[in-house]
Amino acid sequence: MAKSIKGSIPHVLLMLYLLAILFPFLFVIFSSFKQDNNEIALNPFGLPSTWVFNNYVEAWVNAKIGTYFWNSMYISVLSSVGTIILGAMFAFAITRMRHRKWSMFLYSLILAGMLIPNNALMLPIYLLVRKLGILDTHLALIIPYVANAIPFTIIILAAFMRSLPGEIEEAAVMDGLRAPGIFARIVIPLTVPAIVTVFIVNFLGNWNEFLLANYFLSTDKLRTLPVGMVQFRDQYQMNYAQMSAGIVYSVVPVVVIYAILQEKIIEGVTAGSVKG
Repeated sequence: MAKSIKGSIPHVLLMLYLLAILFPFLFVIFSSFKQDNNEIALNPFGLPSTWVFNNYVEAWVNAKIGTYFWNSMYISVLSSVGTIILGAMFAFAITRMRHRKWSMFLYSLILAGMLIPNNALMLPIYLLVRKLGILDTHLALIIPYVANAIPFTIIILAAFMRSLPGEIEEAAVMDGLRAPGIFARIVIPLTVPAIVTVFIVNFLGNWNEFLLANYFLSTDKLRTLPVGMVQFRDQYQMNYAQMSAGIVYSVVPVVVIYAILQEKIIEGVTAGSVKG
């Protein structure tokens, strides 16, 4: 009996943790379908008396959430793809270098880059972006996003590439393939689990990033969703139903990605850490 109770404690704690996470999310969803602030105040945790779907239309069109949403999607996807291309090439190079000392030096240099807090780089990045003449453009975010995600991407991909059997590449060399062909036709297809992992992690990081997007973009039509949500709050602070609809728009893509691909995220991270 005591063993049974002791074994059920972790499950109970996990259920309580799950409820603590879902409760505010359900509150926001229900609030987004309510008529006005009075209904939210009088019945904050109950179902809407009338389901008002127009709140989502108003938030998407009139509050420009649609524009901010697609800006974030475009920047996040492009930055994540660029990071994977550069990170995969660098990881392949340092894992296949003949001079092991140089390989370890470059790998250590990448690791050292992760020790620098992002906030400490805000001013240098701003000065660099301004000097390049790309301030208040999407490139002002894409380039720093790619640079910031490179170390993590290289660490995961390099660890995964080291675990690949060398016999496969030796057979490819015997068939006449050179380094670019081995990379594109052999290594990349075998590294897909790790690539999916770093893409998802980098995408979510770019999607939720606020500081750079807030300081580097001043034109309203260029803003990303996190910055747009702050403007939405200031402009529509009395309409909590539409505010809740805007929050749902910002959260749904993240929840969907985690729900569908959470196993690949865990699999890729653990595989890279163990095999490396």
